[in-house]
Amino acid sequence: MTLHPAVEQADALIDLKRYDQAQALLGRRLAEDPDDIRAWVRLGRCQLAAGQVEQALTSLGEALQRAPEDIGALYMYAQALRRADHLEQPERWRKAEEALRQALRVDPQNSFAHALLAEFLMYYPTRRAEALGLAREAVRLDPESVEAYRALWRTAGAAGETETYTWALRQVLRLEPTDNQALYLVSMQEAHKPGTTAAQAAEVYADALAAAPDNAGLRHDLDRATYRLLRGIRWLALICVAAAGVMVDLFPQDGEAARELPVPLGNRLWVLVVMAAIWGFGAWRRYRRLRTGVQLNVWSLVRRGRWARVVLAQAVWAVLCALLISQLPWTERTVPRILFWAGLVPTLATIWFDRRKKP
Repeated sequence: MTLHPAVEQADALIDLKRYDQAQALLGRRLAEDPDDIRAWVRLGRCQLAAGQVEQALTSLGEALQRAPEDIGALYMYAQALRRADHLEQPERWRKAEEALRQALRVDPQNSFAHALLAEFLMYYPTRRAEALGLAREAVRLDPESVEAYRALWRTAGAAGETETYTWALRQVLRLEPTDNQALYLVSMQEAHKPGTTAAQAAEVYADALAAAPDNAGLRHDLDRATYRLLRGIRWLALICVAAAGVMVDLFPQDGEAARELPVPLGNRLWVLVVMAAIWGFGAWRRYRRLRTGVQLNVWSLVRRGRWARVVLAQAVWAVLCALLISQLPWTERTVPRILFWAGLVPTLATIWFDRRKKP
């Protein structure tokens, strides 16, 4: 069916989210020809996009009154019913199912109708097997349909079919690599595999964000993985404090002679080399091996996140205490012991309970 130029123009306005102008244009078109089915359907689509669900149902009802078997009107009517919160749920879901069953009677080979009906039925616990079957049929009818695979992953997830769920998610990303929800779910699966390190999880989320930079869920999870990376540097700082304490022999064993103070310069320099190696291999080398996106997020998180700054400050404080203990020529152990506990206690006091803190 050839679209009237006004309807085509309204389509473009809807895509640009200029709903008021589109509605005005469609209103003028319907005043000229009240039987233009496509204009009624576009008006319903426009009203639905603008959040005017009741008006959308009225417009689509007008379209179905004139053409009860119009596929586009049946689809949009079902979609509008899905969001019709002013109606009782059993009523609107029954009407939506009737509309989609009618669409399937009109066109039994229609993949999209199967997919949409599957997504409705999966919310009924007793009909999830039927929903999964409809989604599989949608994929069979159109193996290159993103909507079919979306329906399959959702119904498979609801039915507990893990392998089908994972496969369908991968197919969605094959066909539409920037799909926000699929990217988020696949990244979650990858990042939560047993044995996945914080660095690996951060890189998974960074890769996904490169494809969907506006995905808030991926951004949040990248921040969480980066925070896990930052938390790890405190253990390096504590090792430095312990190494300094051992060098100065802060807590000599009973019955053993304490090491003579001050510690020779060569020993002090040697422990400095050990600390440098700890940070070089434990932090700097790992940081340099991270992908650029994760490296940038480390510093971004430090600027944005309160607990990220706390973690970094604790690590710096502990290393400073370690340097004061190991590099000054102490002649007695009282002050080094104070520095030892000052470097150790604040970090240990928070290291166990800040795991679930927001970065």
